[in-house]
Amino acid sequence: MIIRKLSDIEKTKRNVHWGNGQSRRFLIEEDGMPFSLTDTIVKAGTESFLQYPNHIEACYCIAGEGELEYEGKIIELSPGTMYAPNKHDKHCLRAKTDVRLICIFSPPLKGHKKHEFSSDNDEVSLY
Repeated sequence: MIIRKLSDIEKTKRNVHWGNGQSRRFLIEEDGMPFSLTDTIVKAGTESFLQYPNHIEACYCIAGEGELEYEGKIIELSPGTMYAPNKHDKHCLRAKTDVRLICIFSPPLKGHKKHEFSSDNDEVSLY
């Protein structure tokens, strides 16, 4: 059984500055699980253009306010909202306040890598 507390992660390589916030990685590939589990902070005022060609993801918002844009639609993001770009959907995440998300990735994240934003903000790859 794997048991971790956020305080166990905060001063380790599992606490990754991902570009527009922090990703605290409770489960990563080296843990041997078929998915990753992160506690992610998206900083207020940021805009992240995201696409994960090698992962699927599900995110559950537990704090903060923001919005998602995909396929020309705007979806408000607030506590209790879940989203899952299940077809490697390009999307834009805008944080009005600091947003806290619990995220699951499959296959699992390697651990220390972060987003690589393109200069024209139309695509990002992950890990």
